[in-house]
Amino acid sequence: MAVAQVKDNARLVVGGKRPAGFQRGYFFEPTLFDEVDADMRVASEEIFGPVLCVSPFDTDTEALAMANGLSLGLTAGVFTRDLQRAMRFVRQLQAGMVWVNDWFLSPVQVPHGGTKDSGIGREQGMQALLNYCQVKTVGIRLN
Repeated sequence: MAVAQVKDNARLVVGGKRPAGFQRGYFFEPTLFDEVDADMRVASEEIFGPVLCVSPFDTDTEALAMANGLSLGLTAGVFTRDLQRAMRFVRQLQAGMVWVNDWFLSPVQVPHGGTKDSGIGREQGMQALLNYCQVKTVGIRLN
């Protein structure tokens, strides 16, 4: 992955190699790419690992268009000092889970899942238990 991204002109800041002792598998040491465009492979695939991509933007509208323009929507993180601004952004963001000023707070009671091409349904929490229930609707007229 790291080699492909360098070819896509993203700037590899740190990492991008297999950790010492890993001869096989898809494991990378913590990796940071800068100057990532939305059309780059690293920006358009779900990477389940310690890989962070930095994409510059000038306005909230531009950042939202970049994020929502992806076919994926598993998780997102918003970092800001302005909580009202964060909540305006979060309401419009197409992602199954969004963290503000933190990352991957996911207790087992909280449903977890994505939107768009990032999965179907939810795991964990009451939402997941409902997947094992059969809903019955009953209508009664009393008069």
